[in-house]
Amino acid sequence: MIELTSADLTCPITTAQKVLSGKWTLMIIFHLKDGPVRFNELLRRFDGLTHSSLTKQLRQLENFRIIHREVYNQVPPKVEYSLTDLGKKLYPTMNELTEWGGASILIIARELQDK
Repeated sequence: MIELTSADLTCPITTAQKVLSGKWTLMIIFHLKDGPVRFNELLRRFDGLTHSSLTKQLRQLENFRIIHREVYNQVPPKVEYSLTDLGKKLYPTMNELTEWGGASILIIARELQDK
């Protein structure tokens, strides 16, 4: 699990890099932007993501206060994940990354066709 040290907290870029460094972190945040999602639903949305990897990433995001884990006292157990207010502050950044990714796909595709 990635932890922030007091030295990390002196640099905003280092802090952001560590908080968002997980392989699936950006995709998890993207899939939670429209509201709460249950664990198994998240797992189904990702090809190649294992149960243990998703659990690890969710715990890390919860520790960084990016997501909230809501456990419902019922049978069968129900757990939902949602973005916290801090996590929702990533919306503009996620939108920019989505636009950048879309534009980059076109540029890279053209360059690959030219080869």
